[in-house]
Amino acid sequence: MMWKEKYTLGVEMIDQQHMELFERVESFLIVLRSKDEWEAKVEKVKETLDFMKAYVVKHFHDEECYQREVHFPDCDRHCEIHAAFTAEVLEFVRMFEEQGFQEPLVQKFAGKLVAWLINHVAASDQKIADHIHRLGVEA
Repeated sequence: MMWKEKYTLGVEMIDQQHMELFERVESFLIVLRSKDEWEAKVEKVKETLDFMKAYVVKHFHDEECYQREVHFPDCDRHCEIHAAFTAEVLEFVRMFEEQGFQEPLVQKFAGKLVAWLINHVAASDQKIADHIHRLGVEA
């Protein structure tokens, strides 16, 4: 299980979205590591890619709105991190369209997703939790 309780921010909407992101990435990794034929795995790769394209936009929008609501001081920098990750996802989309779903590229995409999820949710997003705890804001 990739999701850990310590990733919880105490903001229900954001926590729910994070859990869903972790769940999707985790099931994607399980398929990648399975012994199925590559062609069978490509379907899950496409599904994960479509989900990420749509979901990160929605999630980042919701999270950024919340940050502005609670006057999170590092909001601009946090939005830049979101924009950079969105650009990376779209770059993978472009590469998949050009090169097809080659296994090395898919493995690279999976590695990026995991590293980003854990680093971002465990580190960057925790700063939002710290901020609202300092304010004593009710999530």
